[in-house]
Amino acid sequence: MFQSSWLETATHVVSLAVAYALALPVGWDREKDERSAGIRTFPLVAIASCGFVLVGIAVLGRTNPAQARILEGLITGVGFIGGGAILKKGGKASGTATAASLWATGALGAAVGYGLYDIAIILSVTTFLTLRCSRPLKRVTNGDTKVSESP
Repeated sequence: MFQSSWLETATHVVSLAVAYALALPVGWDREKDERSAGIRTFPLVAIASCGFVLVGIAVLGRTNPAQARILEGLITGVGFIGGGAILKKGGKASGTATAASLWATGALGAAVGYGLYDIAIILSVTTFLTLRCSRPLKRVTNGDTKVSESP
């Protein structure tokens, strides 16, 4: 049976909270846009990914090559969740940005779990800014001339 110190438990709680907090802006953006996944889904994906990594480290150790299998499973599993956000209607697919941002959020959670906070922050900021700042460009490329509309 695993023995856990209070310090280790506190570290795990902080990691899970950081993963949750970094995913929250992305979930908020998707929720605000009334997308299929939003304020609940994104933080849950991040803390679950972080949690799986933390469990893997506790069971296998940080440097065990089996850590690669944990990442493989996360990549596949989060991709599967994201696939549920993609809808095809006629010749067009929608939900691909939500699916991609779910995937990035899974990577964010894994990065936090491994203590790679710089990568997690970059993923959070880049995902959020891409979703928020690319809307006017998307409208222009889709032929909508209302680019002055707020995001």
